[in-house]
Amino acid sequence: MTGYETADPALQSAYRILFIGALLFLAVMMLFCFLRAVWGPRVADRIVAVNMIGTMVMVTIAILALMQKEGYLADICLIYAMISFLAVVVLTKVYMGVYRERQEKRKEEEENADA
Repeated sequence: MTGYETADPALQSAYRILFIGALLFLAVMMLFCFLRAVWGPRVADRIVAVNMIGTMVMVTIAILALMQKEGYLADICLIYAMISFLAVVVLTKVYMGVYRERQEKRKEEEENADA
């Protein structure tokens, strides 16, 4: 027996309280990140908030895997990590493309205004 699978009921109860407290903390933090993703002043803030939400979801799945003693949830967590990483990379790539287009448009406008 290792970790959460102890024979002592008091220790199991303490682990359960710890895990529930961690899940509640993560839920509150995800709410704050969601608010930043919606009201963020810049696109970069929104991308970072979405990435943080993805990371917190992975930690939540890992905690639930421990609480429920279900190993397949760890596999789901790994798959979610790969999908979250790819989503952030794609969002960043799109944002950088839009940013470069705006910079080129500004340069063109400045050149036309000077001429």
